[in-house]
Amino acid sequence: MISRNMKNVIVVSVGFLSLFTAYGGLQSLQSSLNAEEGMGVISLSVVYASIIVSSMFLPHILIKNLGCKWTIVASMACYITYSFGNLYPGWVTLIPTSAILGLGGSPLWSAKCTYLTISGNRQSEREGKKNEDIINLYFGIFFFIFQSSAVWGNLMSSLIFGQNTEKVEIPEEQLKYCGAALCSEDYVQANTTRPPQNLVNTLLYCYIGVGVLAMIIVALFLDNIDRDNAREFRGNRTPFCGTFLATFKLLRDKRLVMLIPLTMYSGFEQSFLSGEYTKNYITCALGIHNVGFAMIAFGATNSLSSFAFGRLAKYTGRIALFGFAALINLSCIIALLFWRPHPDQLPVFFVFPALWGMADAIWQTQTNALYGVLFPDHKEAAFANYRMWESLGFVIAFAYSTYICLSTKIYILLSMLILTAITYLWVEYHHYKHPVEAPSFALEPVSETKAEVKTEEKDDVGHYKETYM
Repeated sequence: MISRNMKNVIVVSVGFLSLFTAYGGLQSLQSSLNAEEGMGVISLSVVYASIIVSSMFLPHILIKNLGCKWTIVASMACYITYSFGNLYPGWVTLIPTSAILGLGGSPLWSAKCTYLTISGNRQSEREGKKNEDIINLYFGIFFFIFQSSAVWGNLMSSLIFGQNTEKVEIPEEQLKYCGAALCSEDYVQANTTRPPQNLVNTLLYCYIGVGVLAMIIVALFLDNIDRDNAREFRGNRTPFCGTFLATFKLLRDKRLVMLIPLTMYSGFEQSFLSGEYTKNYITCALGIHNVGFAMIAFGATNSLSSFAFGRLAKYTGRIALFGFAALINLSCIIALLFWRPHPDQLPVFFVFPALWGMADAIWQTQTNALYGVLFPDHKEAAFANYRMWESLGFVIAFAYSTYICLSTKIYILLSMLILTAITYLWVEYHHYKHPVEAPSFALEPVSETKAEVKTEEKDDVGHYKETYM
């Protein structure tokens, strides 16, 4: 029988899977669904810019006042508004709903990371195991389930739009513009015509449905493990200014400053695959109707790798895994500089997303776990910083996307990878010299039955212990 903490990890993961089946699928379609005046891409820029703003103050305030569970539920509602905005696409609907989604984005991810870290620390103390191993395992399980949303979201859109797909033969003379060979946008973007509105509405209603399902799953089945902490925080009436500045105060920690390149690189590498690779390689040489299938390859590999690396981390350690991810990205970056995509090389188009998904699985699982290990006493502020700097990477990549050549973008990505390797190794060296102790919860052995209801109280030394009524 699985533990209560593991049950909660699975509930969070399934909730995120359902939510991002909708948002992830919709995000990958924005450039084609709302291509007029670049409205779709601009809406995504607003999303990540808004996430940066929300990271500055909202996560700490919401998590401390509402607790992780209800912060997740409220933030999920923000994501659903974006699907409603796409039902009637226009500047007055997409931009406000993009901003609302972004405001909920940082609290959502910060609450999730905080919840998994708390659960991992408690389970490690219960089992007498190293907290880093349990946290890595929990984040691995989460990303294993969550990353498969890329499969289901793209599959859903492919099945609904597939009946309207008209394959366009791309002339041979246009293929020379594909890849990083020439600095030109003069290629044929096949099949960029917006699908019929009835098919678009069908897809959006499906996305709204799975988004609402995500809220129901979390609201009904997730334990409110930090309820008493939130109640105590509200009762103490902590000054707003101190809560507001919590995210920035943590920047005084040089470990967090040195993690910024690693965190921003996560945004750079994700935006490169979803933006540059899909446009300059797949759409250019194969047509836009193949983008979804390539992202399915990315999502499937990412999901399986997240689970595998989450378990493997306790045997290899983080440094070996990060090194492996850097080696994969380095190899792909160099290959993409010289590869000239052609329809006759069909399997190669899917090899790159698969390899990228394997590396991304390491960046996501291990970076999240690293934040949880390094800042156990400032989890909310730490994960808010994580989301803020990752989103900044997205915003910068989107900002220069239409102004510089693809080869230049690849060199920027390579430079960020090298900087990331240097600063990350410093963080690991500092952690080796000054290890961080996990918080103690002084758990008492209890029997777990469905009829038990959990509460928390402090023992004589101020530690939290779990009791059941």
